[in-house]
Order: sequence, then structure tokens, then C-alpha cells
Amino acid sequence: MVIDSHHHFWNYDPVEFDWIDNSMRTIRRSFLPNDLQAEIGQVGIDAVISVQARQILEETDFLLEQANANDFIKGVVGWVPLADASITEVLDRYKNADKLKAVRHVVQGEPDGFLDGEAFNRGIQALQAHDLVYDVLIFERQLVEAIRFVDRHPNQSFVLDHIAKPQIKIDRLDPWQANIRELAKRDNVTCKLSGMVTEADFENWTERQLRPYLDTLLAAFGPERLMFGSDWPVCLVASGYKRWHDLIREYIHPLSSDEQAAIMGGTAIRAYKL
Repeated sequence: MVIDSHHHFWNYDPVEFDWIDNSMRTIRRSFLPNDLQAEIGQVGIDAVISVQARQILEETDFLLEQANANDFIKGVVGWVPLADASITEVLDRYKNADKLKAVRHVVQGEPDGFLDGEAFNRGIQALQAHDLVYDVLIFERQLVEAIRFVDRHPNQSFVLDHIAKPQIKIDRLDPWQANIRELAKRDNVTCKLSGMVTEADFENWTERQLRPYLDTLLAAFGPERLMFGSDWPVCLVASGYKRWHDLIREYIHPLSSDEQAAIMGGTAIRAYKL
């Protein structure tokens, strides 16, 4: 099964989606399952995982509604108030939501040291008890903090979103490269090949520019801990869906068929228990 491990849906509202600034104005509209089906049908994607774009419980409910109404949506990465004292009760609300596979918090928007917070870490323990994955969304400057965070939870499954958003726009590899290699030593972390073109210059990025980052990830994680993700529709500000899919397909072409299958679906199936 070929899987897109990372995309979003939304009914656009300028207040709720105020992070979509003028540089991204082309995606200031609604994006729903029918729109995505048109995209994945062009490239042979069989199934997808929907990821939260708002930090409210209504977002988790919205994504689960879409997933329950559309069989090609095999999993949801929702949001819950991990640092709240009521987190166990909140998670219990979703114990019968079979398609809720993971949760995520937009840590990239939080102050440095957020991942060291005791209440948030207690929330991760609650996730583990409910057998849910945690998606890590950070900027590369937060990688050292994320390594400490992961080390506090050796039995929790983590998925790194958007390769930790390195400074591709200025072609800076370090310290991202050294820190990503260190993070990858933790076997309970997998990584999405997603969100790269939007960290580069929207108009002028090249495959050659992305290759050192892809090479680093492949060497660090191996195919068995990498998964394809489009970050649609956010990616559309810098790349069409097919262009990004084809770039990854071309990059992994020299790998064995089993290694390609892992990146294009097998890793996501295993990590999210689809």
C-alpha cells in the first residue's frame, strides 16, 4: 500500500488559520477530501494520514469525521491538551476512535524549553498508556531539546515531522545535520520526508539543494524509518503535489524494491499501526 503520511484538511477561516500569511495566500481557501483524492489519483497513492492544523479538540473531531466518511483516510494525527490535568479523561473519550493513531502539538510555536515541561511530559506518559504515537513538530533549533524529550520516553513511539525544518533556504546543514544524526540513534523515532520545499525559497528551490538533507536522513534513519509525506495543501505554495511525489520517487529509485516500499508506505503502516 502506498501512503501519504502527512496532509491537512480545513474549511478556511482567516482567524483560525492566521498562520497562512501573504506569502502563502494561494492556499487561503478550503481543502477537503475530494480535493485530495484528485491529487493522489494522479500518482497512485492508495491511502493517507490526516494531520491536525488547529490546536482545539474540535479539530480532532473534524478529522475523525472526515476519516470515518472516507475509507482512503486510514489514520488521524489529532490534537489533545497534553499538559492539562484532565488529559487521561480526554484520551478516554477517544478510546473507540480506531482511526486516531497519534497526536501532535505545534511545538515550533512554543518558547525554548517547552518540551522540558513536566505537565507536557506527563501527557506523553498518558499517550503511551493509550497506545498513541506522538508527532514531533519543531524547528531545527529545537532538536537538542527534542533529543532530551525523546530520551525521557524510551518506550513511546515518535514521528518527526518535516525533518525538523532545517534552514534549507540558506543551504545551512549544521547544526541540523549533527543533531538529526544523534536523534536518529533512538530506534523509537521515525521521520517524515515532508515539508522541505516550504523551508526553501518557494520559487527557486532545486532538487540539488534538497539532496544533502535527503542523503543525511537516508544514512541516519535508513529506509525502514523514513516515510513519504506531501504536507498538502501547504506544499502547494512551493510545489505541486505530483512534483514533490515524483522527486521523492526519483530520489529513492536506486534503492531496493523493499526499501522503496518501506518509504512509500511500509514505515507509515508500522509506525501508525494502520
